[in-house]
Amino acid sequence: MNMKKINPILWGLSLAVIGGSLAAAQDTASTSSMPHILQITREYTKPYKGGAAHDKTESAFVDANRKAKFPANYVGMNSLTGKARSLYMTRYSSFAEWEKDNALMAKNASFAAEIERDSLADGELLEEVDSAVYVQDEELSYHSHNDLQNHHFYQVFAFHVRPGHEKEWHEVVKMVKDAHEKAGDKAHWGMYRLMYGGEGGTYVALSGDPSMSVIDDGFVGQKKYLEAMGGEEGMAKLDALFGAAVDTSHSEIFAVNPKQSYVSEDWIKADAAFWKP
Repeated sequence: MNMKKINPILWGLSLAVIGGSLAAAQDTASTSSMPHILQITREYTKPYKGGAAHDKTESAFVDANRKAKFPANYVGMNSLTGKARSLYMTRYSSFAEWEKDNALMAKNASFAAEIERDSLADGELLEEVDSAVYVQDEELSYHSHNDLQNHHFYQVFAFHVRPGHEKEWHEVVKMVKDAHEKAGDKAHWGMYRLMYGGEGGTYVALSGDPSMSVIDDGFVGQKKYLEAMGGEEGMAKLDALFGAAVDTSHSEIFAVNPKQSYVSEDWIKADAAFWKP
């Protein structure tokens, strides 16, 4: 196989998640405290409605949540590639915790009314809204970071595994992880399996970092990664397994937007210049 014809999405997973020098200390941190349930709401904005106008309607939600001292924080981010949209990620340690937060909102009539008013205003800017729930697959994750407050952009890699081909999918990810380990680079991602709100067999790998410069840094390690994979022969095996396991895949880049994020006071104190500009 010509090594220049590597599947571009898998290549992205393999290289673009490589972190810079800042990631070195982060990789040693324990991920045991990381919430394992990820709820993502997607808002597709109307053409040219995703700028200051959307910041204004979304900041109203942030103000309402902060006033009510609602416990469920979330991170908002805007697409830099693909169709114009915003993602809002809320993490929970359990479904029971999510249910508890829902009950809190139901009991606070004034807060619920404010959220409804803000939703109507926000809806004027949107074409479509949907929501999905993912659970983290620790076996398929690699050096997941727990310093989420330092993530200013995210690379998102989505894969749909063919029915009955989970075994090949696990082999693909294991090969990629082993090669990164052998190469000694700073690759990292959290792998999440879709549980509710979409087509079964969907996986999303998230890699967050302080700067998009890590994408540039990733290309520095190409040669070592290819050698660790076993050269052209190893890449051919990987490509064949990937084709057997995955029928569709794509990747996107998102920039975290502090004006559309409801984060904890600890996050704000740690980096007020970013989270409270």
